Amino acid sequence: MPIMPATALGSSFIVAARRTALGRPGGLHRSRRLESLTAPVVQAALDDAGVEARAVEEIILGNTTAGGNPARVVGLAAGLEESVAALTVDRQCASGLDAILLGIRAVALGEARIVVAGGAESLSTAPWRVARPKSLFQTPRFLSLEPEDGNGNEAPHSVAASEELARQLGISRDRQDSYAFKSHLKAEQAVGERRFQGEIVPLRLAPQETRDESSAISSIDDLAGLAPLVPPDGTHTSGNTSAHQEGAAIVVIVSGAVHAELGAPPALRLVASSTQGVGSHEEARAPVVALERLLQRSNGSFARRELRLVETSETSAAQALAICDAFELGDGELSPDGGAIARGHPLGAASAVSVVRLFTRMARNRNGAWPRLGAVTQGAIGGLGVAALFEAV
Repeated sequence: MPIMPATALGSSFIVAARRTALGRPGGLHRSRRLESLTAPVVQAALDDAGVEARAVEEIILGNTTAGGNPARVVGLAAGLEESVAALTVDRQCASGLDAILLGIRAVALGEARIVVAGGAESLSTAPWRVARPKSLFQTPRFLSLEPEDGNGNEAPHSVAASEELARQLGISRDRQDSYAFKSHLKAEQAVGERRFQGEIVPLRLAPQETRDESSAISSIDDLAGLAPLVPPDGTHTSGNTSAHQEGAAIVVIVSGAVHAELGAPPALRLVASSTQGVGSHEEARAPVVALERLLQRSNGSFARRELRLVETSETSAAQALAICDAFELGDGELSPDGGAIARGHPLGAASAVSVVRLFTRMARNRNGAWPRLGAVTQGAIGGLGVAALFEAV
């Protein structure tokens, strides 16, 4: 049965998608402010699309740590006109995907012809957060990246939520370590086969600018020897969970008319999207629930078996395996070039990186071996999930 997207979304196309290499905090991008990190990616994506900076009408950016409205600063640093609107979105790890979906909707509704959207995170230069003391006699304390509830208590940590998911689904430590090791192998193979070429924007002429900074895992035994993060009998370790990284990922979204003017290049078109909340203690389950809801809302427009390519920036191997099990995905169908366990998790940019990865598979390096449908699903701290289904056109 043919897919019938919402009429309002029929004329929005992602025609270019680029990102930086992902770096460790204090590593590759340690001296780069958010605008210095992101502006070159905006420029590269516009060059790929064949679109002049002066034609852009809005920039929408996902970010969780900078504060204020960094989208405006990034837009000006990238050479966009002062008349260009700018919006920053913060739904934690799903912020980048949210920004892209907002851009798609703006173009689809005729509010803009060309929008730049994505996510960016610079933990190395982000401001520190300090809790206000309740009295003059208390010492201020630094706040972690985890959100807090209304009483100043940290929300349930993502590792604890993922441990609970693994327990509920019976996902063993061995299976998690095996998935993590395969993620590293897939990422190394992708680097060797230059699958990230054309996707990563080197910010200077140096080999390390063309590949993600990641930990070296040489064997499954390396993973097996790591201590649990939640002792004594936890199944999650530093090796089968993802580490915080920093970087930027940007896409260019155009209307149907602009797509035609550009010569109808290979592109992605949004078919449907979904957002869903779960209990904060069930946070690790949110990307599964969001993708399930997306499929339910399709009203049978496509079969579950047609979904053979999914990208996610997983917080843990257990979360990734839960997605694989729920949608019967094989090893090469979820994050086929390695996921966040291998390349790292850049918070507000994480889900935008997943969209860039999907674009590379379905549009940039298009071949007959890959399906025309692909999805991105992303969990976010607080028990939220966002999913989007795209079609190659």
